[in-house]
Amino acid sequence: MTPRLFHLWLSPFSRKVRIAMAELGVEVKLVIEPVWERRPEFLALNPAGTVPVLVEDDGTAIADSAVICEYLNETVAGRTLFGKDALTRAEVRRLVCWFDQKFHREVTDNLVTEKVMKRFMKMGTPDSSAIRAGLHNIGYHLDYIAYLTERRRWLGGDEFSLADIAAAAHLSCVDYLDNVPWDSHPEAKDWYVRVKSRPSFRPVLMDRIPGLSPPAHYDNLDF
Repeated sequence: MTPRLFHLWLSPFSRKVRIAMAELGVEVKLVIEPVWERRPEFLALNPAGTVPVLVEDDGTAIADSAVICEYLNETVAGRTLFGKDALTRAEVRRLVCWFDQKFHREVTDNLVTEKVMKRFMKMGTPDSSAIRAGLHNIGYHLDYIAYLTERRRWLGGDEFSLADIAAAAHLSCVDYLDNVPWDSHPEAKDWYVRVKSRPSFRPVLMDRIPGLSPPAHYDNLDF
């Protein structure tokens, strides 16, 4: 049997795990989980009711993207997405936290949750002030990506790592809504083009949300 990954299209945490698994060569069957339905069968796998959740062949469930990625790092032989030395691994983990916590709080949640997830979860109309905050905050984070890539080949160091995956996962969700001002941030755009060109990233860009299409440049490598 193939392990299953319960996920959602515009969950950056689900995308992070999908890209990481593809980079590591781990096959997985994707299962879309409508978390707003609060299915008892899914809550039995993860009482928090959030995605992603990885279910191994023997039925063991592993929840939370950070936990899943650490699990993959310990169980997949031959390659790591965290770096080869302690300082690099510390920096990669710091940046993953930056994007999964700070970027998510200041940008992804204000844009993706307000514009898309509220509709699915029947949580009312989007908060226009939150959307404005997300559009304002994203520039700061794109500047930080530019700062890092001016000094390093990739965000966490000389090699592609989970830091790049986490950042690109969040940005890809926001980009689906055409809310990333790429033209104003060419250095961040150049880095994102390099990430988009990786085979592990292509399946994520093929996702489509029913009733909501992405902009024309979304899955174009030369945009």
